[in-house]
Amino acid sequence: MIILLCNDDGIQAEGLGALRRAAVRSFPGAQIFTVAPAGAMSMVGHRVTTHEPLAVERHGERDWAVEGTPADCVRVALAHLLADRPDWVLSGINHGGNLGQDIYISGTVAAAREAAYHGIRAAAFSHYLKHDLEICWNQAEDWVHAVLASLGSEGCDPGSLWNVNLPHLETAHGVPDVVDSLPELAPLPVTFREGPGGLHYAGVYAERLRAAGSDVDICFRGNISRSKLRI
Repeated sequence: MIILLCNDDGIQAEGLGALRRAAVRSFPGAQIFTVAPAGAMSMVGHRVTTHEPLAVERHGERDWAVEGTPADCVRVALAHLLADRPDWVLSGINHGGNLGQDIYISGTVAAAREAAYHGIRAAAFSHYLKHDLEICWNQAEDWVHAVLASLGSEGCDPGSLWNVNLPHLETAHGVPDVVDSLPELAPLPVTFREGPGGLHYAGVYAERLRAAGSDVDICFRGNISRSKLRI
């Protein structure tokens, strides 16, 4: 098998390292390639670069950093860097949740969505973040490994992708329940405060509205939210 990894936090991000370790465990013997942004490219949505050159730097035998967006990275990988088509494109693990409205803002999800447009099985992984807690990336690796096992058995319909969000728990934990859910429809808690230079965003992510059974509700209650999205 051929697995392509991407993210939006940059090629050096800890979440990408955890995703790579989970992929190695989940797909024994697979060729695993990484094509990721050279630096942080969060919240760029599905932006792509067509009127400027894209600098590409090799970081290893199967790893490249691209001075572009996550969607750029997948495009460059499929059209230029990889000799063979990947079986899966996995994006993440994002340093922060991608729930509800985040799906359209997220570069992490955009990388998986770009793969889905090409008919490739794809999944985006994100880790909800409580700012007063550290993320245990070894635990996140175990959780993604467990989710990948379930995705492998269920596959991915043409024109669809998986969006998976891990909870942020205060203590070490076995694999939480993986619960299928629909994206939350309520908007993000958007507020602003006046400050130097203009208005400063002051919304509190943890205070967002959540309908029972939505991806926000499932993740905030301590379970792994798994949503199948259609393009």
